[in-house]
Amino acid sequence: MENLRPRTLAEYIGQEDIKRELQVYLSAARARGEPLDHMLLTGFPGLGKTTLAQVVAQELGVNFRITSGAALERPGDLAAILTTLEERDILFIDEIHRLPKACEEVLYPAMEDFALDLVVGKGPGARAVRLKLPRFTLIGATTRPGLLSAPLRDRFGIIFKLDFYDEEALARIIERSARILGLEISEEAARIIASRSRGTPRVANRLLRRVRDFAQVHGPGPITREVAEKALELMDLDPLGLSPLDRRILLTILEKFDGGPVGLSTLATALCEDPQTLEDLYEPYLIRCGLLRRTRKGRVLTEKAYLYLKAPRDSLFF
Repeated sequence: MENLRPRTLAEYIGQEDIKRELQVYLSAARARGEPLDHMLLTGFPGLGKTTLAQVVAQELGVNFRITSGAALERPGDLAAILTTLEERDILFIDEIHRLPKACEEVLYPAMEDFALDLVVGKGPGARAVRLKLPRFTLIGATTRPGLLSAPLRDRFGIIFKLDFYDEEALARIIERSARILGLEISEEAARIIASRSRGTPRVANRLLRRVRDFAQVHGPGPITREVAEKALELMDLDPLGLSPLDRRILLTILEKFDGGPVGLSTLATALCEDPQTLEDLYEPYLIRCGLLRRTRKGRVLTEKAYLYLKAPRDSLFF
């Protein structure tokens, strides 16, 4: 499968403010011959956190090691990775908020002093040993920055929050991906796909691949606006990019809970879905579209949601 990830900052589309600031830090680190300061990337899934971390490694010409917070179960797992790093290497920990507390404690001296503190032996004869580590850069990524402990968060010198992409940036991403895939796509088709991509490059590339499949089966030729619209209609994505589950969420709140408020757990039970999945993958976009609002009492439909569902504002369902 073709790799659609950009390799350099010049190829990385969107997040312009972050790119300008990051370029300064990269140039300074190269000029001093030092590792980049530890960096934390936050934002919703699919916005390009992992890709940006790989771009940083490519720009600095260093090795890139990747793991996840959930994969590091014991301090020894993290120690094994840290001791294999070379000077100025980048260690990327995805979903770093899931890092166990014991592993987090190991990171503190590693990030501050480039040292690994180990306890050798057990009982009265146990002794502490400090091993020197090469100077490295830790890049952490998280979709839930609020779950990070303050001591860990404060050890990152660079913190970036990636935002949702606008349609213009997504259309450029789709056109770039189409070139890599060897596809001919019209500007209108790229914009149609972008408008249904939920502000997320990962979704945009996934939709492009599915439109490609549709175009291949229903006739060779370039991907036109008509082809894109038919393919997206087949996938049951409306002009806002809402999926069947998005619409079920809105309809469930309207029909079963009189428009809200309704708690997340109750809503998830009514939908037979995982609460975490709803909160992380679906709610952010519905809120961004202005269709859903979070309150202290629970989730509530907005006036725009009633218009979208073509339901009278005073409708009650029993």
